[in-house]
Amino acid sequence: MNTRFLRFPEVQARVGGYTRVHIDRLEKQGKFPKRVKIGANAVGWAENEIDAWMKEKMVEREAAGQSGGVAHHAMNGADGREHVGA
Repeated sequence: MNTRFLRFPEVQARVGGYTRVHIDRLEKQGKFPKRVKIGANAVGWAENEIDAWMKEKMVEREAAGQSGGVAHHAMNGADGREHVGA
C-alpha cells in the first residue's frame, strides 16, 4: 500500500471546504471515508480513499447527466415571477 494520511485541513481543502461536523455526519452515514486514528490525539484519512471518494462523486455526476459547469436553474419567487439563480 502506497498511501499517506491526510489531516483535516488538507481533507477539507480537497473536498471543497466541508466542515468537521458535515464530514462527521457523512462518515456516520457511510457516505465518506472513515478516519483512522494515527496517534493518541490525532486522526487522518487515507489519501487513496479520499481520492476514490472524489472520483465516485464525478461518476455520480456523469451518471446524473450533470455538466462540469455551474448549474443554473429558474425558480419562482414570492412575487410569482421567475428568478434565475445559481
